[in-house]
Amino acid sequence: MIIGRLLGIDHGLARIGVAVSDAMGITARELRIIERKSKAEDFALLNEIAAEENVVAFVIGMPYNEAPEGVHTQADTVRTWIERFAETITLPIITWDEQLTSQDAAEIAKRMGRKVRDPIDDLAARLILQSYLDALADGLATLPPRP
Repeated sequence: MIIGRLLGIDHGLARIGVAVSDAMGITARELRIIERKSKAEDFALLNEIAAEENVVAFVIGMPYNEAPEGVHTQADTVRTWIERFAETITLPIITWDEQLTSQDAAEIAKRMGRKVRDPIDDLAARLILQSYLDALADGLATLPPRP
């Protein structure tokens, strides 16, 4: 079944990792790392990438960690960023648990021969997107709504 290409995003304070899937929804691959500038520039670039890659939806990693009530978390930051990003797009957004993706991405980077200090945001985006695709294949996630 063709689901269309999806763009995976690993949101970070300094960088945004970007990955893309194949149209069949089987595999994800890292695409690039965006050095953060301003929200307007970052959103414009993500929209440009989405158009170039013919994507039908975004899958954005969400850090679902527990915190005491009233404590600001990284999840709050990502939620706010997603709300603002959503104002600039017409495509659906799926949030997906990004738990442990940074550690897994670091291991993959090491096996790939990347230097310890090299950014791994693109690999984290790939892992987030691949996790979503695997959940779709296993019936544990739903397809993104069609725009």
